[in-house]
Amino acid sequence: MKLADNKATLSFSNGSPSIEMPVYSGNIGPDVIDIRKLYGQSGMFTYDPGFLSTASCQSGITFIDGDKGELLYRGYPIEQLASHGDFLDTCYLLLKGDLPNTEESASFHKLVNNHTMVNEQMQFFLRGFRRDAHPMAVLTGLVGALSAFYHDSTDINNPKHREISAIRLIAKMPTLVAMAYKYGVGQPFQYPQNNLSYSGNFLRMMFGVPCEEYKVNSVLERALDRIFILHADHEQNASTSTVRLCGSSGTNPFAAIAAGVACLWGPAHGGANEACLNMLEDIQRMGGVAKVGEFMEKVKDKNSGVKLMGFGHRVYKNYDPRAKLMQETCDEVLAELGLENDPLFKLAKQVEKIALEDDYFVSRKLYPNVDFYSGIVQRAIGIPVNLFTGVFALARTVGWIAQLNEMIGDPEYKIGRPRQLFTGSPRRNIPGAK
Repeated sequence: MKLADNKATLSFSNGSPSIEMPVYSGNIGPDVIDIRKLYGQSGMFTYDPGFLSTASCQSGITFIDGDKGELLYRGYPIEQLASHGDFLDTCYLLLKGDLPNTEESASFHKLVNNHTMVNEQMQFFLRGFRRDAHPMAVLTGLVGALSAFYHDSTDINNPKHREISAIRLIAKMPTLVAMAYKYGVGQPFQYPQNNLSYSGNFLRMMFGVPCEEYKVNSVLERALDRIFILHADHEQNASTSTVRLCGSSGTNPFAAIAAGVACLWGPAHGGANEACLNMLEDIQRMGGVAKVGEFMEKVKDKNSGVKLMGFGHRVYKNYDPRAKLMQETCDEVLAELGLENDPLFKLAKQVEKIALEDDYFVSRKLYPNVDFYSGIVQRAIGIPVNLFTGVFALARTVGWIAQLNEMIGDPEYKIGRPRQLFTGSPRRNIPGAK
């Protein structure tokens, strides 16, 4: 951090002395007021529900400009990475800080591919779950259980352990997600095949069966790889903050990532694309395209309780840059699979058209977000709706790990301890107690 030229002064109307606080500047983005000594100097906390105006850390990984609709990984625009790179090179970038050269890329790809298998006992662990369990419930358990199998990489304060666990998590997440899917549908697990790409291997483990050869469709492979890149990291969101907070206690990397998976499950976060597809299926049951106009009118009515999922974003006040890329991918996948006339996809296009043309949605900047298009793409590929968030977790794992490693390496890192404004009962006594 570097000190800004100016300072902030907090004054009080009750006559208490003013407090001067330093201001720090980042390389880009808003300056921050350093309030770390505020309680000691004033006896007061700040009040910021949801931490919407609070920088919880300093980070050099991901930058978002919500007003411009800009997303940078280590300084590189997401558009360039999604168009000219692959997911594992993006992983290398997030972990190491720079894109790999040809030799580094080959070495990293090989390293990840060599760790794709999981302990065979994980199969027996799965049998403890009901077949109809939500895949995210299963995945939360599986990721947390990794710490029971890989004791040699559980010390979060050991850089070597963090490096080993990072590779293991990136490599094994596709295997675990595919196992959760196969278990749910009653098909045999497919072992990873290391001569395939990261995304191609995942497709094969998901949809391959022992009785016939599975050929990876290059269009779907590239679409999935792009989904992974676009979801790899997104600054200090709810799940990333959860991983940081969990990791700040010194817990092992597998437990910290499992906490991130659990947080991601929420419909307001990683479950948004699942909620979006469920919304489209509800409209389809109502009557399909003919009922879209009626549905959108209900959305406008605040008393109806009807919400438009997959549109707007808490951070992006402009178009979500990931949505533009995902829209292109969506069109490519639907064309490749001949699904342009699929009723649900036609329905999605009609919802999109109204949202982009109706003044109500345009004025509120409710543009389609990445969840809207990624859900459509995943459904087209064959991924069931209840597994969408699992795929999101797979992609976001590298971001969580990079953020966790950065936090542990920060000399100012402390265990997280948010404060509160207490509004409960003041001290009182039980009758008769001394």
